[in-house]
Amino acid sequence: MSRSRPRIRGRGGKAIAVALDVGDAAQVQAFVDRVVAEFGRLDVMFANAGIAHSAPFLEHPETQWHRVLRVNLTGVFLCCQAAARQMVKQGGGRIITTASINGFRGVENLVGYNAAKAGVIELTRTMAVELAQHRIAVNAIAPAQIDTRLTRSLSDDARARRVARIPMGRFGEPEEVARAALFLASDDASYVTGHTLAVDGGYLAGGLWSGAPGDRAPGGKPG
Repeated sequence: MSRSRPRIRGRGGKAIAVALDVGDAAQVQAFVDRVVAEFGRLDVMFANAGIAHSAPFLEHPETQWHRVLRVNLTGVFLCCQAAARQMVKQGGGRIITTASINGFRGVENLVGYNAAKAGVIELTRTMAVELAQHRIAVNAIAPAQIDTRLTRSLSDDARARRVARIPMGRFGEPEEVARAALFLASDDASYVTGHTLAVDGGYLAGGLWSGAPGDRAPGGKPG
């Protein structure tokens, strides 16, 4: 957000940045109240906060389980609920959540993250069903490997293993996730609700894809 504010203001827009703990309902409500005070209304909530802890299931600390779910699932619930209550008063709005391809399949060493993201997907569906009567559309974005500061810290070997599972053969760019969010927030998506849009280069469609199509033997197994 700190990098985005000068760009928004430089184009004549208005932007604020507020630090908060998304797992604290009082802080979330204060945040929504601040947004409404500054801008007069809240049209789009993009619940994008997330953390992860990597550890084998048998060794995963309970403290980290609670920490990850507090941010990745409870935080999404609290932000969306506070936003939705404001949108009901306004007569409508858009809610976008950040799920993950990990919410659709088991990925080793990320039990808390995976469970939270699966919860976000179902939370999104439930909100969509209940909030449609208030003209609030709710959808999720499920990214795969995106080229961010976090993934750039991976070793070359780890990056190569991940790329090998993506049919399009590359990591996604943050701008590609942002464009998906802009679509879901736009009038072009006015009749879209309750869906999770995978921004994953074909990862989910390809299953345990490995290598380019020409490298595959008949039957879909690597040649």
